[in-house]
Amino acid sequence: MGTIADNYKRLRDSISPEVAIIVASKTRTPEEVKEVIEAGATNIGENYVYPEAVNKYKLLGDTAKKVRWHLIGPLQKNKINKALPIFDMIQTVDSSRILRDIDKRLEKAGKSVIPILLEINSGGEETKSGFLPDFSLIKDALLEIEELKHIRIKGLMTMGPAFGNPEDARPYFKLTRELFEKLGDIRTVNSEMKILSMGMSNSYRVAIEEGSNMVRIGSLIFGMRT
Repeated sequence: MGTIADNYKRLRDSISPEVAIIVASKTRTPEEVKEVIEAGATNIGENYVYPEAVNKYKLLGDTAKKVRWHLIGPLQKNKINKALPIFDMIQTVDSSRILRDIDKRLEKAGKSVIPILLEINSGGEETKSGFLPDFSLIKDALLEIEELKHIRIKGLMTMGPAFGNPEDARPYFKLTRELFEKLGDIRTVNSEMKILSMGMSNSYRVAIEEGSNMVRIGSLIFGMRT
């Protein structure tokens, strides 16, 4: 592999500009994240709120403010107050309860609105969080939280089961895209289906073919974790 900057630029050139790249920076150093930001990255994804994201954001200083920060790992209730000042989007909301907790605390974090993606457990795996891919279930959730003033549901995110062969992930991406399209007909004051976040380093090409317009990529940019 080349440098982090070269890897990012090569990847960005190979993907349609209509597809956002979230640079997954779990375990990466502030110096590595700074390099990819200076190469043109506009979205950084972190899995852990504290201490990793909090410390990294602080150490990056003004550089951190040049990009949008996405939470792409689970959000625990006791980490909400630390997460909200940093993150510009939360991609991993899996219940109406956590949405209500976020809504209550957002103004104290100095923000009026935060974009949210609902995480879909497309494989129905017991070890993973997320809404089951059930249209009626998610429709009811959207209607239930319609009165929340500080939440904007912008779409869906899925991890999908992990496979060595990315083709094996295709049915789960297709299932999530079909759900995304169907939910697009549901109109509430604080939701609109615009973003479909699917695919990582191993599977992003298949995910894009199945309709993803946001991918989360780490190892293709930074190299494999040690």
